[in-house]
Parts: sequence; structure tokens; C-alpha cells
Amino acid sequence: MSSPMAPAETPHPHVVRVVAGGFTADHQYATWREHGTEDWLLIHTVAGSGRVTGPSGEVITTAGDSILLRPGIRHDYGTAASSWTLAYAHFHARAEWAPLLDWPPSGGGVGVIRAPGEVRLRVLSGLRSCAGFSAGSMSQSELFAMNSLESALLWLDTQNPLRGRMDERLLRVVERIGADLAGDLSVSALAVEARLSPSRLSHLFAEGLGVSPQRYVERERLGRAAHLLASTDRAVSDIARDVGMSDPLYFSRRFSRLHGISPTGYRRRRS
Repeated sequence: MSSPMAPAETPHPHVVRVVAGGFTADHQYATWREHGTEDWLLIHTVAGSGRVTGPSGEVITTAGDSILLRPGIRHDYGTAASSWTLAYAHFHARAEWAPLLDWPPSGGGVGVIRAPGEVRLRVLSGLRSCAGFSAGSMSQSELFAMNSLESALLWLDTQNPLRGRMDERLLRVVERIGADLAGDLSVSALAVEARLSPSRLSHLFAEGLGVSPQRYVERERLGRAAHLLASTDRAVSDIARDVGMSDPLYFSRRFSRLHGISPTGYRRRRS
């Protein structure tokens, strides 16, 4: 009796740094590469359902699921239902990405991270930006593409159970703080952003970041101030105002307490 024929080998992409894209496939779509590829492959399910068969079984993906296939791992994936909308990136990893590529294996033996709603949007935005740049003709297109992919990987890392998933409401607040250090970052204002009570937000901060919202905001403000002191010659009072601490004396006291040196002394030491 003759043995079953092996599936036809799917063409391999030519990847210098990154090749990315996305499409919607019908129920007949399938990919087979017996020995995988020399690059990493990230597949993010946008809608529908996909099937990825790993070394120890099959994984069925739904919207928000991301699959990571290492170099040299067999590629055996396709549509699991009537259609599958996916975004993907074949890439050669930067050395410093090693922690971002340490994903927990699923029951099928491939890396899987499941992202909730808002994080999912950030991941998809990064992958779509990566796809746009990877197909572009600018002189630095591939580097822009790699930066966009790094953004997607960083957002996925916030949901990596190996390091502890961060609540997406907390991520929303942290993003707000970083974007507007001079704004109203009181606990009550941040609670509105998170759609939580102030007490619940404080509990999430303590649980997820180990500090209170007030302490986190101060740490971010003083960290930004330290960068501005070291990299500009702007007046200390202006820098204090830029980071949301309009009282220069109070700013100086808090800065000295955190860094062990006055703002002026810090600038001299860094110059």
C-alpha cells in the first residue's frame, strides 16, 4: 500500500528584515512548510478562525489570538471555519527582542498570547503599520516596519502570562499619564479615564505596579524632568511646569528625594 502523499510545499517568503501583510482567506486556505522558515512568523487573528498545528497538537484561534512560530518549526496552518482574516509578519528578530519572544506554549506546542479589546487594537495597528512600511519604497522602510512590529510585540508582552498580564484599564491610564504629564493626573481624573472608582483604580495600581497612582505619576514626572535636565539647557522652573509640577520649590524637594541630588546638581553632574 502506498503512503499518503505529503502536502505541496508552500513557497517561502524572502525576508531581509521583515515581510508583513494581511488578508481574508476562505475555507480552503492552508499553508504547509515541512521545516518552517529561517525567520520568525507572527500570525494575529483579526476575525474568523484559524487552525495552527504544532508539535503536540492543534490550536484553534479566534479574534485577538496571536500565534508565534519559531524558525525551523513546521508551518501547518489554515482556515478553521468558513473564513479567516489575519495579519502576519515574517521577521528576523533583533537581539534585544529575546524577552518579547518568550511566549507560553499552548496545548499544541506553539506560542500563543490572547489580547483583550484595547490591547488587540494596538497590536493590530502595529502590524498594519508594519505591513504598510514593509511594502514601501522609502529608504528606511524596513526599519520603520521593524519599529512598528516592535510596538506590536511590546503590546502583546503586556498580556504574556509568563510575566503577568496587565489589566487593559490600567494600560489605558498608564498611556494617558505618559502622553500628558502636565495635565490633570489626579486619582479622580485617572479613575474617569479607566471608568473605575478611585478606590478600585488605586487597588489595580497596587496590584499591577506595586505603587499608588500618585506615586507612579510623580515617578514618571520626575523621570521626564531628569531627562530634560540632562538633555536641554531650559530653566528648572520651566521644566517643572512642563512635567506638571508648577511649584519649583516643591519640585526641587521631590526631585532631590528621588534622585539624591538637587535638579541643578543633577544637571551639573550630567553635563
